Amino acid sequence: MSLTPTASPIADLTLDITEEIRVRSSVEDAFAALLIELGRENRGINDAPMPMVLEAWPGGRWFRDLGAGNGHCWGTVQAIQRPALLEISGPLMMSFPVASNVQYRLKEDGDETVITLRHTALGLFPDGMKAGLAGGWKGISKRVAARDRKSTRLNSSHVSESRMPSSA
Repeated sequence: MSLTPTASPIADLTLDITEEIRVRSSVEDAFAALLIELGRENRGINDAPMPMVLEAWPGGRWFRDLGAGNGHCWGTVQAIQRPALLEISGPLMMSFPVASNVQYRLKEDGDETVITLRHTALGLFPDGMKAGLAGGWKGISKRVAARDRKSTRLNSSHVSESRMPSSA
């Protein structure tokens, strides 16, 4: 039996998405809106509801709970520095060999907040998958930008706040 290695350009194995948006709210309200949109208010393909659980603390999980012990683990909160940084690592929505990192960085600029997303990954991407990933992040960004301060405060109960599990 002989093995023939196949060469694959590194670009086929990597993903690097960067997106920046400006929202008319404080950095605290923008961060709260981001947590809501990544959590219970998340939406999927064709804007269909796809609620997620985001445990917003270091080591917290980001997952889709389908009930009865079923679901999909998307990642782990690698770093959180309220209200300036949320970083998640894991396979995200990808069910193939991949290592992925998502960073949201927020900073105030006058009466606006600049939110910068960077999603980098290394893996065996099926054809067309990369384009779909970019579209999904754009949907989250649009929904965060559409939230105003009032709706952010009203819906903040949908987020697992910084109640870290207590140590034994």
